[in-house]
Amino acid sequence: MSVCYGDPKYEAYLRVLARELLPAMGCTEPVALAFAAAKIRALLGCVPERVAVAVSGNIIKNAKSVVVPNTGGMKGIPAAVAAGLIAGDGELGLEVISRISESQKAEIRRYLADGEITVTQAPPGPILDILITAGAGAAEAKLRISDQHTHIVYLERDGEILLDLPAGETGAGSGSESDDGLLNVDDIVAFADGARLEDLQPLIQRQIDYNTAVALEGLAGSYGAGIGRLLLRDSEGDPRARAKAMAAAASDARMSGCELPVIILSGSGNQGITASLPIAEYARARGVGTDRLIRAVALSDLIALHQKRYIGRLSAYCGVVCAGAAAGAGIAYLLGGGRREVAHALVNALAILSGMICDGAKPSCAAKIAMAVEAGIMGFQMYQCGAQFRGGDGIIKKGVENTIQGVGRLGRDGMRETDAEILRIMLDEPAVER
Repeated sequence: MSVCYGDPKYEAYLRVLARELLPAMGCTEPVALAFAAAKIRALLGCVPERVAVAVSGNIIKNAKSVVVPNTGGMKGIPAAVAAGLIAGDGELGLEVISRISESQKAEIRRYLADGEITVTQAPPGPILDILITAGAGAAEAKLRISDQHTHIVYLERDGEILLDLPAGETGAGSGSESDDGLLNVDDIVAFADGARLEDLQPLIQRQIDYNTAVALEGLAGSYGAGIGRLLLRDSEGDPRARAKAMAAAASDARMSGCELPVIILSGSGNQGITASLPIAEYARARGVGTDRLIRAVALSDLIALHQKRYIGRLSAYCGVVCAGAAAGAGIAYLLGGGRREVAHALVNALAILSGMICDGAKPSCAAKIAMAVEAGIMGFQMYQCGAQFRGGDGIIKKGVENTIQGVGRLGRDGMRETDAEILRIMLDEPAVER
C-alpha cells in the first residue's frame, strides 16, 4: 500500500494537517470568544457600550476556569470578551490577544467594571456556538461563530444581513471537509512512510518547537498544580516520565495564562501538545533522528484527528485520550513499528482509558494529559510483550477501525447526557428529576 506524492489522498492528508496545525495563544474557547469580540468591534465600527453573549454549554465549560492570557490573570467569558473588544486583532486568528500592552490590560479591567456584558447559555443547537450582539447608541451588530473556533457563519449590522451560512457541525466531527473522510489507520501509516519530508517538516517542526517552548516554560515557572515538575521529581532520566512530564508541563502553563503560543490540533492546544511532545521525548532518549520523528508526529496527529472525526471537537469525552492513544501509536512507529504495531498500540490504549470525562479547561487537564500519555505508552508496551486487548473485551471491537468508530459512538452519542450533567454540576444547578 502506498500514499505517495501526487496521489489525491496524499494531498488531502497534507491539507488536513495544514488546516489543523494552527498557532493559538491560550485555551481555544476563551480565545474564540476574544476573536468574536474583536470581529464584532470591527463590524460595529467602535467599542460597544453593551454586549450580549450567548454560548453553547461546551464553551461555558471550557472558558469558566482557565486564565485568559495577557489579562493579568483574569478568568471567564466576560474577561475573554473584554480583551477582544478592547485590544484584540481579529486578523491574527487564534492569536487575537497576543499583542496586548500594559495600558490595554488596565483598559480591559475598566471596561469590565463599567461596561455591560451579559452572558447566557444558548438554546440547544451546535456544540460549538457563539452568538454576540453588540450596540453603541442606535447602532447594533450581530455575529455568530459555529462548528470551528474562527468560523463566522452570521454577520448583521443595523438590520442588514451581511453573511448567513448554515450553523452547526455538518460533518461527523472535526468539520465538513471531505478530506477528513479519507482518514484511516492503514493509509495514515502509508502516508507517514511515503511523505516527502519537505512537505511535512514546516508543519511538524513548528508544532514540536512551539509546544516544547511552552513545556519548558511550564517546568521553569509556577503554573497550575505543577504536574510536569512533579512527574520529573524522582525520575528525570526516564523517557516515560519525561514524555508525560513535558506534555503535562505545557498544559500547566497554558491553562494558567502562559503568554506563549502552542500549535493546536482539532481545535485544542492540549491535544496538539499531547500528540507531539511525548514522541519528541522518546526520540531524544533513544537517539532517533529528526526524519523519523517528523513522520511519527505526523502519524500521531492524523490518528488523533481520525478519532475525533467520530466524536466531534467538543464533547464530554476528554479529547486528550484520543491524542494520548495517538502518541502511543506514534511512539510505536518512531521505534520502528509498522501498521500492526501502530494499530495494536492504539486499540490497547483506547481500551485502557476511553470514557475519561471532559469537565472543562483548567489546571487538572495537565494530570489528565499525563494519564492519557501513560495509557498510550502502556498500549505500545503491551504489544511489545505480546499482550493485547481483543474484540469483545468491553467496547473493543475486532479491527482498529471498528474500535475507533465504537469509541466515537461512545463519545458523541453515549456521553451526550453526561455532557449536560457535567455542566449542571459545574454551574451548581440542581439535578434534573427523571
